Amino acid sequence: MKRVTIYTDGACSGNPGPGGWAAILMYKDKRRELSGGCVNTTNNRMEMTAAIMALKALKEPCSVDLYTDSAYLSNGFNEHWIDNWVRRGWKKADKKPVENTDLWQELYALSKAHAVTWHKVKGHADNEFNNRCDQMARAEVKNLIESTKPDDDASSVK
Repeated sequence: MKRVTIYTDGACSGNPGPGGWAAILMYKDKRRELSGGCVNTTNNRMEMTAAIMALKALKEPCSVDLYTDSAYLSNGFNEHWIDNWVRRGWKKADKKPVENTDLWQELYALSKAHAVTWHKVKGHADNEFNNRCDQMARAEVKNLIESTKPDDDASSVK
């Protein structure tokens, strides 16, 4: 089984607001960068989307070390929240529905297709790959904000 290293990050301007996600996949000497965004989303959804898109990019089952600065995402697996949610029919201990169930379900399925080890890294620190993901995710947010600004020339009447 191939061993792949993945770094992910998500960003959001406002919460909710325009958001971006990014991932770096590394296998031996190969490196692939992915990124994208959503006009109206949350930071947690972008963090999760980054992991989903990275895992979906794998062409075969792999052994994956996935690094994220999201406690929400890493704790979901490392603290076995997701196992409890599945057992309770996607409900939390207080019987309320799990937030972002659609993305958690997708991550759960992808984590079964691959052997994923989730690692929490400190965000905005000295990890070059986490910093690169942050830069790419924030660039996606910036692009969305700029692309949704009204064009002054087009909106003015002459």
